[in-house]
Amino acid sequence: MDIYLLDWASLLLRWLHVITVIAWIGASFYFVWLDNHLVKPTADDLKAKGVDGELWAVHGGGFYNPQKYMVAPGNLPQDLHWFYWESYWTWMSGFALFVVLYLCNANQMLIDPRVHAWSAPWQAVAAALGFLVVGSAVYDIACQALGRTKDGQIGHDGRVMAVVAAFIALESWLACHLFAGRAAFLIVGATLATMMTANVAHWIIPGQKKVIAQMRAGQKPDPIYGQRGKQRSVHNTYFGLPVLVAMLSNHYGMLYQRPDNWLVLCVLMAAGVSIRIFFVKRHKGVNSWDSLGLAALLIGGLIVRMAPAPQAAAAAPVTLEQVQAIAAQRCLACHTGEVAQKGVRLDSAEGLSAHKAQIYQQVIVQRAMPLNNATGLTEEERALIGRWAQQP
Repeated sequence: MDIYLLDWASLLLRWLHVITVIAWIGASFYFVWLDNHLVKPTADDLKAKGVDGELWAVHGGGFYNPQKYMVAPGNLPQDLHWFYWESYWTWMSGFALFVVLYLCNANQMLIDPRVHAWSAPWQAVAAALGFLVVGSAVYDIACQALGRTKDGQIGHDGRVMAVVAAFIALESWLACHLFAGRAAFLIVGATLATMMTANVAHWIIPGQKKVIAQMRAGQKPDPIYGQRGKQRSVHNTYFGLPVLVAMLSNHYGMLYQRPDNWLVLCVLMAAGVSIRIFFVKRHKGVNSWDSLGLAALLIGGLIVRMAPAPQAAAAAPVTLEQVQAIAAQRCLACHTGEVAQKGVRLDSAEGLSAHKAQIYQQVIVQRAMPLNNATGLTEEERALIGRWAQQP
């Protein structure tokens, strides 16, 4: 019953997380697109109102005319729509999922003794949470210390992003030397996601509220709040795809079950940034094929580097009995009886044969099973299972 309820909790939290991710990232991408497609108004009445850019669009049978004001409009409407709950719920649902699946199950999901022998699970849990806190602090300090020009204006995002890239590379290396590979990838992605939500919660929304409060009080709005919000918003759009690939990676053991897994993660995230750069520039009317080419080169290089070596043909066929002996020792802790994980039962010849393709995919191609290799499946045993699965 505990496993049954845990599966339901995992399903519902994943569902909520995906829904809110779509809403947040979708809104973020839309506003970046919108900013890059706005044009200076030509109508005198729009100029008089302080409109800095406008766009005509058609969608769903209607016409839309979004307009952007520099700092704020002269007559501030009472009813304003805020975009922040998408961000908050994305982080809260993701963190809840992290707690349920990883922190509350640290021995199986967070800790891999072959990577680092933690004295107690709580130490690994505290370290994982520390990654999120320290990452956000380093990023925020970099923004405040390096994200200004000599005259005090918000700028020099290149310096900030260079510091963030170096920090994330270091964090990836450290996480992959402290935690199970699957958890390490997730922690690095969660660190970036925490930076993104912190930007919304501590800078973008508070800045907008201060501008509104100044206007309601009849004061001239301070442009620094809009500049800060824009800076953090731009950073978020480049963090988005690296976060997504880090989160999706936990389904692909071939990525995190490698000695150089931290480098694989860094390359994938760099490819994500390059892809996002291409689309941002494309929104501005510039075809940045070099950015797209770099992403293709990075991903293609990983595919070639990670390709499995061809296996020599075995002289003797592998019997089902040999595989059953391995399964009894390495697999039945989770795949036996009515409580078998994901309904995959490997406690009989029929079960092994029925799931032959899944076994090959998860054990040989993805190397995702056994989870964190908790039961100590040897390379010889893995190779034997691979030969059996490929036999007609």
